[in-house]
Amino acid sequence: MDTKECFKCEKEKPLSEFYKHGQMADGHLGKCKECTKKDVGKHREENIDEIRAYDRKRGSLPHRIAKVKEYQKTENGKNALCQGIKKYRRTHLIEEASYIIFKSALRAGKITKEPCSVCGSTYRIHGHHEDYYKPLDVIWFCPKHHAGYHKRLREIERANNDSQINSPF
Repeated sequence: MDTKECFKCEKEKPLSEFYKHGQMADGHLGKCKECTKKDVGKHREENIDEIRAYDRKRGSLPHRIAKVKEYQKTENGKNALCQGIKKYRRTHLIEEASYIIFKSALRAGKITKEPCSVCGSTYRIHGHHEDYYKPLDVIWFCPKHHAGYHKRLREIERANNDSQINSPF
């Protein structure tokens, strides 16, 4: 049996056009790859918020974090990081220019690092820009509170996007 009929589109297709599925009698899914992809795309579109939440949660699982760290140590991982940094710099010109001006002023002593604005720590302090058009105007954070601040910003942005989607206007 080299062919099979898709129950969705009812077309006769070769078995190579069906995904493998060990629980089916012939070892292949009853729906062809094309129809399966359409159904998955439709499901994703209809449930995008839940899927994104699931993906975020899944990405922070310990075994996935360990795999990412392991990959980052490989040559391919290092190259991918380098390419990502180059792409960011090409696509975020204002942010990059602001960062360069900020770092130059820091090295020249025009500005000095201050303790974290939340906990007062002086360890590995970051300067956070609220407005990239004001490169010397920063909020000082330790890494923990800087990450937390960005997490809250993302949550607020998500909430605003959800309210705009549900708005009748």
